[in-house]
Amino acid sequence: MPQREFKVALTGDFYGSDGALRYRDIGLSVLEAQPGIRHSSFAEELAEIAPRQIGDAQAAIVLSPRVTARSLSESAGLLMIGRFGVGFDSVDVEGCTAADVLLATAVGGVDRSVAEATLGWMLALTHHMLTKDRLVRDARWSERGNYMGRELRDRRLGIIGFGGIGRALAQLVRGLGMLPTFAFDPFVEPGSVADVQLVPLDTLLGECDFVSVHCPLNDQTRNLLGARELALMQPDAYLINTARGGIIEEAALFDVLSQRRIAGAALDCFVGEPLAAAPRFAELDNVILAPHSIAWTDEMFRDIGRTICRAVVEVALGRRPKGVINPAVLERPGFQQKWERLRLG
Repeated sequence: MPQREFKVALTGDFYGSDGALRYRDIGLSVLEAQPGIRHSSFAEELAEIAPRQIGDAQAAIVLSPRVTARSLSESAGLLMIGRFGVGFDSVDVEGCTAADVLLATAVGGVDRSVAEATLGWMLALTHHMLTKDRLVRDARWSERGNYMGRELRDRRLGIIGFGGIGRALAQLVRGLGMLPTFAFDPFVEPGSVADVQLVPLDTLLGECDFVSVHCPLNDQTRNLLGARELALMQPDAYLINTARGGIIEEAALFDVLSQRRIAGAALDCFVGEPLAAAPRFAELDNVILAPHSIAWTDEMFRDIGRTICRAVVEVALGRRPKGVINPAVLERPGFQQKWERLRLG
């Protein structure tokens, strides 16, 4: 007989030390509206999920911790990992499949928020907003003439990775008087997008005033932008990374920024997150930094949460959810048997 209760566990970083949610809305109402589903949180907040934390849960919703093959080694009843976001480089995908665990992400859930944050950083960089704030705080009013800004009009944006976020950003900057947007994405067919020109990476780097990174981190994109590529950028251009640390070679980027071979950068992500100490970039005055949260908004967490929680409900009811990263797992006999045994009636 199908079980009457489907257990969902959330990683501890969703909650404060008092047990209350740290965030206004992470979509839990979707779970609470479905009879038979009960949710709880991990008792500990660890950097890597420990096998004991999953226990007898059928689904786990994961914010920041890594999910490894070891994490899943004692979870015979686990059907699904729901990654609270769109990136999944912190999850061992092959390990999930081998353990007969479906991995799903919130496809589309971050597009608008990341696009808005990127546009905000474009404005902050080119108008020297942080520097001018410091001039007032440090009583250096007379230096304001040293920091003339430039408008977005007649300047060109280049987008590396033209998925949902890249497309949302291209849509957002329309009407600002910028030159036509360039994009680089080897997986997008030429002629399949309107109002954006697909170009080789070197062309984008050499001709754009803003270069914004929105591709995933994988074997093909690791150190995609190294010393050779960064040397192609214009001296008054800005680089923005809201994707993943490791796509840009950090040592090479530090060199071009410290030598002012590009105008500046805004970085939301770094190699080795979470950082235990300030990165070298903190020494520079032409860089804006954020702790991989520049796009975090109430709306984004609500949208991600509802998307992931709907995926959990679909799995609980025996239906294929959206955003599956390892679809091959659905055909594995071990997963099918487990799904049949554990799903709600």
